Amino acid sequence: MTPVTTYMLDTNTVSYIVRGQSALARRKLRQTSTRARVCISAITEAEVQYGLTKRPVSKDIRYAIEQFLLNIDVLAWDYDAAKAYGSLRAQMEAKGKPLGNMDLLIAAHAVAAGAVLVTNDQAFSHARGTLVTANWV
Repeated sequence: MTPVTTYMLDTNTVSYIVRGQSALARRKLRQTSTRARVCISAITEAEVQYGLTKRPVSKDIRYAIEQFLLNIDVLAWDYDAAKAYGSLRAQMEAKGKPLGNMDLLIAAHAVAAGAVLVTNDQAFSHARGTLVTANWV
């Protein structure tokens, strides 16, 4: 049996999908979710919740975000993610290319889950080799 690919959506990809800013990202989500696992990190959910609290959004956007979160797998941060974080952080610092704190947590979570991180954020390009990324935007 062929292993199922897991795609972990980064915060910016979630935003593009929920706000309708990328028809391509929405189409890729629909197509991919029929043949692969699509999820987000608990860290991404935390960033989305922070964004909802920080900036008032329309009721339509709030509803769309809530529905999105109800209908996607949210992976809990765990021991494997913490272990991957330590390794990835050390690698990035040794390269002189540290990621922002939240980005590093999400990247480590994707590595630990064996997931392809779906992002439009170029900061993750420095982690290639350890982290596999895709851009649906």
